[in-house]
Amino acid sequence: MSLVNSREIFKKAYAGGYAIGAFNVNNMEIVQGITEAAAELKAPVILQASAGARKYATHTYLVKLVEAAVIEHPEIPIVLHLDHGPSYEVCRDCVDGGFTSVMFDGSSKPYEENIAETKKVVEYAHARNVTVEAELGRLAGIEDAVNVDNDKAQFTDPDQVQDFVSRTGVDSLAIAIGTSHGAYKFKPGQKPQLRFDILKEVSDRLPGFPIVLHGASSVPQEYVKMVNQYGGKMPDAIGIPEEMLRKAATMAVCKINVDSDLRLAMTASIRKHFAEHPEHFDPRQYLGDGRAAIKAVVEHKINCVLGCAGKADD
Repeated sequence: MSLVNSREIFKKAYAGGYAIGAFNVNNMEIVQGITEAAAELKAPVILQASAGARKYATHTYLVKLVEAAVIEHPEIPIVLHLDHGPSYEVCRDCVDGGFTSVMFDGSSKPYEENIAETKKVVEYAHARNVTVEAELGRLAGIEDAVNVDNDKAQFTDPDQVQDFVSRTGVDSLAIAIGTSHGAYKFKPGQKPQLRFDILKEVSDRLPGFPIVLHGASSVPQEYVKMVNQYGGKMPDAIGIPEEMLRKAATMAVCKINVDSDLRLAMTASIRKHFAEHPEHFDPRQYLGDGRAAIKAVVEHKINCVLGCAGKADD
């Protein structure tokens, strides 16, 4: 199986009441850990690259790593997706460079400008069988080039979604219902809240239309503890409760983004390895532990949050 776009897997996810994991990739070990887990559980998967990943690994290396994963695991659908494309030009370059799905993030722009630029991306991408995600509303937090202060964040306005989707022709829409980027989503003692009322109203207005959740890492506390135990400093890192994400996946949410959890698991495992094996200097030794941690996180997400195990054959 070659790389696919998101259209058919989202259609099946919506009908089946589950979501597809969109996992951010930066290097070989991360790609391997994600796809090994997905293949073993027979789950479709989205590998996504941010602007930071493209700068770190370069476009060509990322594409070839993902193409290698397709060769290794031809039995599962794999989407190569651009996360938070900042401009038409970047989206165009990714479409031309082998990506099968792109996100144009115009959420920081005025509404009409977001519509106009999103539509331009859609027209270019659809002519080349590439699907497009857009964003309406703004999430707080930090992720690579995305940095939004809490006072600048805003929930998605359900009154805008029909107009936005009909005028742009996008294939999926990221909405803001209370998630946020990064590992520090809530303060200690603060009760996590997601606006399921907004999600329901959006799905009522756009029946059958795929919704995306960004900033949806749960920040597993065992890895936070491990980081801190082995010399790190991540006080008060708190994520989205997984039961809330599972509920969203049974509604209109077809794609759930996961990045911080992968970073956290890999870093924690490598820190632990260095502490327990100070004599090691072969990167394969500690990166192997990191890859195993990535795989474990993805397996857990597929089984307990996304609900997409066994759906590769649908």
